[in-house]
Amino acid sequence: MKERLRTHALEAGFARMGVCRPDAIPQAAGRLAAFVGDGRHGQMGWMAERMGWRGDPAALWPAARSVVMLAESYAPGHDPLENLARKDRGAISVYAQGRDYHDIVKKRLKAVGRWLLEQQPGEEIKVFVDTAPVMEKPLGQAAGLGWQGKHTNLVGRELGSWFFLGAIFTTLDLPPDAAEADHCGNCRACLDICPTAAFPAPYQLDARRCISYLTIEHAGPVDPDLRPLLGNRIYGCDDCLAVCPWNKFAVAARDIRLAARDQLRAPALADLAALDDAAFRLLFSGSPVKRSGRDRFVRNVLYAIGNSGDAGLIPAAQSLCEDPDGAVTDAARWAVGRLRG
Repeated sequence: MKERLRTHALEAGFARMGVCRPDAIPQAAGRLAAFVGDGRHGQMGWMAERMGWRGDPAALWPAARSVVMLAESYAPGHDPLENLARKDRGAISVYAQGRDYHDIVKKRLKAVGRWLLEQQPGEEIKVFVDTAPVMEKPLGQAAGLGWQGKHTNLVGRELGSWFFLGAIFTTLDLPPDAAEADHCGNCRACLDICPTAAFPAPYQLDARRCISYLTIEHAGPVDPDLRPLLGNRIYGCDDCLAVCPWNKFAVAARDIRLAARDQLRAPALADLAALDDAAFRLLFSGSPVKRSGRDRFVRNVLYAIGNSGDAGLIPAAQSLCEDPDGAVTDAARWAVGRLRG
């Protein structure tokens, strides 16, 4: 049954599949508690909520006997670091340049899950994609899809770094795969490239300094000391993923909906600064960027304008110096002051 399921999952569009037991990550609870206890989760209060479920998949659904972990590739066809040199343009994380992966992966998971139930009447399933208290990365390692690298993201010998994770919890008892071992060796590329030094040590992340956290999760003004380090990154950051040497084995994305939309590859900062709420929602319809909201996104755009060194962008920032949102106003005034020296 497991091999039939694997064949069906790959035919459905997933890049790889692995299986583990719900109790396969006993170390996760302690690591999560230490992470939250040190305050490294920042404003992500949801990480501290329901820690019992998040740290122990067996507690999330006691009836589950197997966890089927599935990988969906979104590997880019270009080097995402190239955009960082275009200071009048915004850099959006690769995963957010196409359609929202939550919808795409969840629909595919449900389809695979329905097939499984048709083959095994009487069994049950639950599917999860990044929105429930499930620690997908440790489960992905336990299921053999890859290992958590020094940047704490999952890396696969046959997948590289560019892939989403989805989980199917099931009451069906499936043979588990062997967990993947660490293959980072002496490499430090992901640690050394981080602009904000968000890694206190290998395999440790302080989200409060992570550009992905700062541009997506952090509400309100960003620490002035960190703003210059954001560069032109306006939603997420791909630096630590992009430099991983294992990406030479990255699997090409199969779903065209995950490909970058032309208007999001390198959008002009001046155009983005002019977005009101309605225009923001229209531009990012069906995109994960929409979740951040106009105010937080434009705040990021203004930090990028301030970092651009382009005095021609001063009017774009000046127009927002009296914005109704306090963080936008603060960012606009900071950008104007920075560009005027």
